[in-house]
Amino acid sequence: MDKRKEANLRVKSSIVKALLTLMHEKSFSDISISELIETAGVARISFYRNYDSKEDVLLTLIEDVLEQYWDAIDGSEEKYFTYENVCRGFQYLKKYGSFVLDLYEFGYGSILLERLNWFHEQIAGTMPNRSIEKYQIYMYIGALYNTAIVWLQNGAKESAEDLAGIFCKMWGI
Repeated sequence: MDKRKEANLRVKSSIVKALLTLMHEKSFSDISISELIETAGVARISFYRNYDSKEDVLLTLIEDVLEQYWDAIDGSEEKYFTYENVCRGFQYLKKYGSFVLDLYEFGYGSILLERLNWFHEQIAGTMPNRSIEKYQIYMYIGALYNTAIVWLQNGAKESAEDLAGIFCKMWGI
């Protein structure tokens, strides 16, 4: 990777870490861009080169995580509801557990759930708005997300594999 890309990744990482740190100290709406870039130790121009707003920082991080997830799954529709995909979902949610819980606890869990819904619609492909398959996707993602939140809040004591087994048994997968 070239040095400019590495430097830009460091800037983005610093901004994300700073935002999450500040969100532990105050409400999201009370965080200014000036405070964010000062905490991150980056220039204002570096912030705006990468993001349009502080909301964009959260959305970009969610998109990056989902992109990594996409690269790891088998996106074929007939294999969509599998133990392997459920397990991988729990593994990714655990890997980013701190961020997921921060979003949830700061009242931004709906953003993550909305992006998960959109992401899984993309995997499943085009379907009528009122189709049974679309409802199934939303039920599946809602159940997966809610289960993961409670699991993470309880310290993720069960393995992702065990939780996926329980989840799949309940869903008849």
